[in-house]
Amino acid sequence: MAHTFDEIVAKQRAADAAHARVRHLQETYGPPTEVKWSEQQTAIWETAWRAWRDLARDVHVAVSEYARQEDIPRKEVETRVREAVLRSAEPGSETPGAETPGADASGTEGADGSEQH
Repeated sequence: MAHTFDEIVAKQRAADAAHARVRHLQETYGPPTEVKWSEQQTAIWETAWRAWRDLARDVHVAVSEYARQEDIPRKEVETRVREAVLRSAEPGSETPGAETPGADASGTEGADGSEQH
């Protein structure tokens, strides 16, 4: 499947948001070796971790395919994607495709709208 550069940037943003969610949960729950997590906390963290892993894998595949398609080094594509993500995070910047459909950057609300930790 051919990917556009903007699609890859959106995928990277989604992966970064998922990673932030995992870090947030770990900070909120405390270190699992020091604090006993409830079954619900464990399930929420594992789901968030799997989502991050899957999104990161999708970025990796998309970057590889794009590099091959454009005949440029993979490392160069990775650098350009990271720079585009960082630029789009700067205050006042607007990057086309900044919104990723279905991606919840906070990832902190449950199906009922309640805060999940």
